[in-house]
Amino acid sequence: MQSVHKVEIIISSLKLERVLAILDKVDVSGYTVIDNTTGKGDRGFTDTDLDRVFSNAYILTVCTNEEQLNLLIEEITPLLKKVGGICLVSEAAWINH
Repeated sequence: MQSVHKVEIIISSLKLERVLAILDKVDVSGYTVIDNTTGKGDRGFTDTDLDRVFSNAYILTVCTNEEQLNLLIEEITPLLKKVGGICLVSEAAWINH
């Protein structure tokens, strides 16, 4: 197993492409996106009844080292401050296959 940092990002679907560009910029090798998520945060309830434009996207990825994680945090923080959303980082173990 390899130690990694699990990164979970929830953000407006309108900003999904920007987040994916950030992941590419910091050389994250892969991610999973789940569109049309529903939830409630400090900016209120988000529902998918009004089409994809008003929903959230959930992005799951891993950073394999501290440098990559720090670059991601540096790039994503201004976007989160501007448009809202959340980024969670936790320690995890990646099963090599």
